[in-house]
Amino acid sequence: MDAKLKDAVEYRAYMIRRHIVETCANHGDGHAGPSLSCADIMATLYFAVMNFDPKNPKDPERDRFLLSAGHKCLALYGAFTELGIIDQSVLDTYNSLGTRVPGHPDAKKIDAIDFSTGSLGHGLPLGCGLALGAKMAKKPFKTYVLMGDGEHGEGSIWEAASFAAAKGLDNLVAILDNNGLQINGRNDEVCCPTSIGERYRAFGWSVITIDGHDVNEIYTALTNCPVKEGKPTLIVAKTIKSKGMSFAENNVKYHHWNPGKEEAERAIAELDEYGKRWQA
Repeated sequence: MDAKLKDAVEYRAYMIRRHIVETCANHGDGHAGPSLSCADIMATLYFAVMNFDPKNPKDPERDRFLLSAGHKCLALYGAFTELGIIDQSVLDTYNSLGTRVPGHPDAKKIDAIDFSTGSLGHGLPLGCGLALGAKMAKKPFKTYVLMGDGEHGEGSIWEAASFAAAKGLDNLVAILDNNGLQINGRNDEVCCPTSIGERYRAFGWSVITIDGHDVNEIYTALTNCPVKEGKPTLIVAKTIKSKGMSFAENNVKYHHWNPGKEEAERAIAELDEYGKRWQA
């Protein structure tokens, strides 16, 4: 990744984080923690890697993206705002009756969403179907699935992992937002006491581990998939819950954030200080 592209992607990640924080502050709540932890991944996918035209979101040749952990949708909505798919004013209606941006992504509300997600563990099975369909139709597109580590307590993920390896779905790229926390505690204390990456490797996947906040590492990993022909790829992105809000980082209570006025102002001030690097 050259310096110009790196700077452009980092700016989009910053703006995605700002949209997340402002939406939570304006609405009064939202899943800030997991949305903030995947912002760099989301920015790299949409602004540097995927074959995706926001003006033609149903192009049959486009790469597909599935947000398996649908509660991270504020990061997706932030990316859509930056892409011009939705207007920033739409975020003011977040999770309200009749909104285009509910608490989980709804494919009936925004054309750029390939599948509605919300129930954890469904993204990877859906991704397997898209990837297998592309193989059968001899289509060149890739399918990217962004998953949370907490949702790996769902058995459907492991059935899909086995299926993907058995069918040689090397056009399937799963990205693990590995921040170590879920809504009710640490993953290793709740339901993931062993390495998720090692389990995928045992199922027959190629597995690589990266810094999930380094857009250059994310870009390099994504643009070098498949790692091995005939194998699906898992990218384990090591991330920090609530990245960008220093007072909330690695704190499970900010998985779902109910910001008071003081916290909201502090979070926005921190982001504005970081954002000065792009100001003339």
